[in-house]
Amino acid sequence: MGNPKAFLEIHRQEAGYRPIHDRIHDFGEVEQTLSTRERKLQASRCMDCGVPFCHWACPLGNKAPEWNDALYKGDWEQAYRLLNSTNPFPEFTGRICPALCEKACVLNRFNHEPTTNREDEAAIVEAAFREGYIQPRTDIVRNGKKVAVIGAGPAGLVAANDLNLMGYQVTVFEKNEAVGGLLRYGIPNFKLNKAIIDRRLRLLEAEGIEFKYGEEISDPSTLTSDYDAVVIATGTPTARDLKAPGRELKGVHFALELLAQQNRVLAGMEFSKDERITAKGKDVLVIGGGDTGSDCIGTAHRQGCKSVTQIEIMPKPVEGPEDPQNPWPNWPRTLKTTSSHEEGCTRRWNINTLEFLGENGKLTGVKVQEIDWKPNPEGGRPIMVEKGKPEIIKAELVLLAMGFLKPEHPEYPKNVFVCGDAANGASLVVRAMASGRQTAIKVDKYLGATIKS
Repeated sequence: MGNPKAFLEIHRQEAGYRPIHDRIHDFGEVEQTLSTRERKLQASRCMDCGVPFCHWACPLGNKAPEWNDALYKGDWEQAYRLLNSTNPFPEFTGRICPALCEKACVLNRFNHEPTTNREDEAAIVEAAFREGYIQPRTDIVRNGKKVAVIGAGPAGLVAANDLNLMGYQVTVFEKNEAVGGLLRYGIPNFKLNKAIIDRRLRLLEAEGIEFKYGEEISDPSTLTSDYDAVVIATGTPTARDLKAPGRELKGVHFALELLAQQNRVLAGMEFSKDERITAKGKDVLVIGGGDTGSDCIGTAHRQGCKSVTQIEIMPKPVEGPEDPQNPWPNWPRTLKTTSSHEEGCTRRWNINTLEFLGENGKLTGVKVQEIDWKPNPEGGRPIMVEKGKPEIIKAELVLLAMGFLKPEHPEYPKNVFVCGDAANGASLVVRAMASGRQTAIKVDKYLGATIKS
């Protein structure tokens, strides 16, 4: 390491966000950047700890100590080569990954000031694009085999990229009008500018991957006659619903209905007044306390809502940096306050939704009740019990952000593979990418064995 004492002398410095009064009026990315000097100083804090738990925590196995050292020394190209050896699309994870590696960092255990791996990662890949280190590969040797990938989300894109570089002719089938999956139709532009996805798409196309849009493949087995292998990467398309009375009222929507439509509007698509979902001038209630719910809060503010309330049926997470139930180096399930929460939101926990209320078919409020969780004497899931009296939360727009249902798959032929959320259920983008990479290796081993036999 260039400066073995940096972690003792230099404190963690995050780039931070644009001022609230500025950012809530547009959908530009909220996160700022540090200067080159400041970024190199942050990279120097990586302490070469000997047992890098960041390797263990990252689903992709990113080698943070190695590329942080190169970054600190000013060798941006080497830093990118090291980063890209494990992570095919660091421009995505560098913006939206929750940074499992940082929570497992030895410095997080030491003083709760882990290395800024995620921000360092984003800085490295942007420098690589800016300096021309990233160019389409022109040395790919084709092996004569064809692979179809169904779904162009993070798992599908990684699988397609890796298989293409292995020499397979890859065709990606995508039901939507553009690639990205939840990167494009779930994550707001203020967290991930869609030009970042389009930049990567141009590279993938230049390297020989074919993309077919507007094609929803209901039966993947139909592709096995034209392709040597098929990869299913369709994600988790079914959102968890809330079957409370009044669910049919106008104004109750799944979170992705709002998020996907808003991103399409920003891309230039037009919707009629009846089709448009907007929080403008409305009291908004978000049901679900995760990242998708947070994205709804930020979107509602930018659309001009009157107020936002977020409720969660589970108890409030522990506050502070440590979680007694998940000690370091595990991921701490602590209270998370996002940039969207900072923009204004009433947050409540242990709240159960009883009924959607309305007049003339339109939502006016939601009847809720405070509850508590008691240990189950027979073990298993705790028992929900009533605690407070029912109350009404005023709302003209409700957004259901309660997660997604894990897909069920029939038995497929041996040359059909499932990866990402389609295989494992809804999870992180970085886990979907890791699954895509692992699946590409499985496909290669299968087709390699087929060729030898």
